[in-house]
Amino acid sequence: MLLSKTQTSTATSWIEKVRYHKNKGTHFKFPVNPHFRYTAFLFVFLSLWFLLQVFWFPSTKTHPLPKTQYPTTTVSAISTASYEVHINHKTTKKSSSPKCNGRVSVYVYNLPAEFNLDLLDGCSHLNVYTNMCPHVANSGLGQPLDNMDLSSSDSNPWFATHQFIAEMIFHARVENHPCRTWDPAKANLFYVPFYGGLHVSSKFREQNHTIRDALAVRLINYLHDQPTWRKRYGKDHFIALGRTSWDFIRTDGGPDFGANCLLNLPSVKNMSVLTVERNPWHGSNQHGIPYPSYFHPSTSDQMLTWQRMMRQSNRPYLFSFIGAPRKGVDKAAIRDEMIKQCMESTRCQLLKCNGGNPKCYNPSDILTVMRESQFCLQAPGDSFTRRSTFDSILSGCIPVFFSRHTAYTQYAWFLPGEASKYSVYMDEQGDESKRIEEKLLKISKEEVEKMRTTVIDMIPRLTYAHPNASSSDLGFKDVVDVALEALAQHVRNKIQQDDLEIAESRY
Repeated sequence: MLLSKTQTSTATSWIEKVRYHKNKGTHFKFPVNPHFRYTAFLFVFLSLWFLLQVFWFPSTKTHPLPKTQYPTTTVSAISTASYEVHINHKTTKKSSSPKCNGRVSVYVYNLPAEFNLDLLDGCSHLNVYTNMCPHVANSGLGQPLDNMDLSSSDSNPWFATHQFIAEMIFHARVENHPCRTWDPAKANLFYVPFYGGLHVSSKFREQNHTIRDALAVRLINYLHDQPTWRKRYGKDHFIALGRTSWDFIRTDGGPDFGANCLLNLPSVKNMSVLTVERNPWHGSNQHGIPYPSYFHPSTSDQMLTWQRMMRQSNRPYLFSFIGAPRKGVDKAAIRDEMIKQCMESTRCQLLKCNGGNPKCYNPSDILTVMRESQFCLQAPGDSFTRRSTFDSILSGCIPVFFSRHTAYTQYAWFLPGEASKYSVYMDEQGDESKRIEEKLLKISKEEVEKMRTTVIDMIPRLTYAHPNASSSDLGFKDVVDVALEALAQHVRNKIQQDDLEIAESRY
């Protein structure tokens, strides 16, 4: 190990003094007695050796490396890159000195590769609509963006992140998390890193339900064989999914949109499910987690710099809308109304996304519109929620919701309990949604400033930090930190309730 500057200076100074005195033979005379001369020489030699041991070879403790999370398997170039990043996560964890508050101790299952890494071999077929190979790179962050603010910093925090990739980023973050344990006996959470969203989107057009469900069924069979599962039958287990819950709930009577049966399986109902959109009515074991945006900082400086920029951002437009018209009576009605009102107003900035408008796929263009707006309209998309909600908060733009299920019933762990502190609500069936500009103009400047301050303060907990970030440098709680703490508390409450019911049944 190399010496620190202080150690080097001290050791060098002492050695030079010894050399100086040893070479000053003409000025410093040892006694003539040979035994005394030998003893003095031996004393100097041993003293020198002792100091070299102290300064040049400081005591260190060695720690055995954890077992590799992924089995050795031949994977594609992108899978291999992802594997290398995960291994580096473990190295980072061992070389830093992160702290864990003691409330969370999460064990990560070493699943067979068919449930995660092997899926990346067929990245070009993971989504029936697009090639996912560029998006699964960098542990799910996607391709780096070079035309964004802060991109000149030591580590670029900007990536073209796909909206349905949270499960990969979550996995990478937990692997490097300070509260991770390799000892299942010490864990209070058990994470099952199944890339269920990537798998289900590759099977949307599979007509055979048995084939469509097969991997989910094999996952549960695998878990049933684990002693850690049998201890509480999965009540302390959780899974993170990058797609909406509707993609994992196939109903017999309704139309078949390509969903599988994962969330209908009784064993999964014992588990906690993290998903970007939960079922508001029958999802008691489901917990909403934010869609990933494009910003993945690795230091607190990057986060603080971005928040400061958003506070100082000039916002000439009262409101904006980014989106395309939709088919269907309900979806079309509110979106058509938004587009119409925005086009008629000089205070609104519209980014219309029909016809393949390239600006709608450019993160820089999207965030620029939001950074220039005080309010951002959030119409429901194919389902209640949309990634745009989190893009707008990242941009310091106050979200305007038209369905309570777009945010209020979804992300209780992440959003303030009082919705009016950070958002505006207009019922899509009510009169207010017909007079959007009028409603927004009634909000005082002071109230707008308070709301924007709250929104910008929310950015860290709604952001997925870079998986390679050291917790000692991060300095804030991101999505994964917030989710693990809330999940640990939820599991504790659930287990305590179960234990209480068992105790009461004995009397």
